[in-house]
Amino acid sequence: QVQLVESGGGLVQAGGSLRLSCAASGRTFSSYAMGWFRQAPGKEREFVAAISWSGGSTYYADSVKGRFTISRDNAKNTMYLQMINLNPEDTAVYYCARGKTIIRVGVAEYDYWGQGTQVTVSS
Repeated sequence: QVQLVESGGGLVQAGGSLRLSCAASGRTFSSYAMGWFRQAPGKEREFVAAISWSGGSTYYADSVKGRFTISRDNAKNTMYLQMINLNPEDTAVYYCARGKTIIRVGVAEYDYWGQGTQVTVSS
């Protein structure tokens, strides 16, 4: 059984920064691509960023490109999302998820999900 636990969310002013973490249980963390998604109130869950199993490849939604950086430390079974220059449109619950062996952007391509961490950006 895989468990994913996000942390690092909070309240930040526009222009500020946050770093999210996703701690994974299980021995197979390093075998899978991982992703970050977010869901704002009244909206569907949307793709934010993904990273390959090795960390050598990354992919971002256009809305966060240049502001967010995804990374992972397989020795620590942990994935990160560094977010800078945040704006109110980034307000959402952020989820980490385990993907397939290669990067995908669809929600259905991910099989294990964390409980989410709230990010709120005030104007």
